[in-house]
Amino acid sequence: MAEQIRLKTPVTDEDIMKLKIGDSVLLTGKILTGRDAAHKRLFELAEKGESLPIDIKGQIIYYVGPAPAKPGYAVGPAGPTTSGRMDPYAPLLMKMGLKGMIGKGVRSKKVREAMKEFKAVYFSATGGAAALIAKNIKAVKIIAYEDLGTEAIRELEVENFPVIVANDAHGGDLYEEGIKKYRR
Repeated sequence: MAEQIRLKTPVTDEDIMKLKIGDSVLLTGKILTGRDAAHKRLFELAEKGESLPIDIKGQIIYYVGPAPAKPGYAVGPAGPTTSGRMDPYAPLLMKMGLKGMIGKGVRSKKVREAMKEFKAVYFSATGGAAALIAKNIKAVKIIAYEDLGTEAIRELEVENFPVIVANDAHGGDLYEEGIKKYRR
């Protein structure tokens, strides 16, 4: 089995360019959360040339709306949501400096092309393992759009948060490669 890559956030172009599809990565540091409603708001502000309520340069956004925390935990189950719903917004956010996205499922051709152009990466988190993933989240705070409830933008402090590189900045696509490998 390949060695796990340890990556601290925020990330740089150099960090991103070292990653290849299939790499197992452990993230430590702060990552952001955001889903459909938050992405729509960020996109609308960016299109108008207005400032965002968060700094996305070098950041990673996890497509999640974590459940309420049980006593002793920072968050409740925190599994990834389907990433394709953020595809209309992702290229502009990458242009503004977003370096990584975490979710589940395939990304559109336009998003994959933007990853190459803006040196960004898409990580896949294991769906169905929400309670296990939550154990790697050490702290959480809402930093924007509190009115969105579960979909508010949060800052998560993570330690050895497990992800797999599904799309890299070189044009690699783990989903396509997997299909080719097992097609008969």
